[in-house]
Amino acid sequence: MRLPDAPRPPRSCLDLARSPTSALDLDAMRAAAWHRHGVVALSVEDIADPWLRQAIANEANRRWGRRDGGTRHGR
Repeated sequence: MRLPDAPRPPRSCLDLARSPTSALDLDAMRAAAWHRHGVVALSVEDIADPWLRQAIANEANRRWGRRDGGTRHGR
């Protein structure tokens, strides 16, 4: 039970009572990151153009190294 003027408990990503973030919420967070901070968050699998998808993957690999997961395309 919570008292009327009591502070809310702290939020945590470990709070298992919360439902997972929906695709619509994720898209809203991506839009906010772009508009507020100039940061783009794209899923490589969502990029339809194969040349552009590979160019973005190459840049991410150059900056942060190869991913541990995902498909390896024959490797």
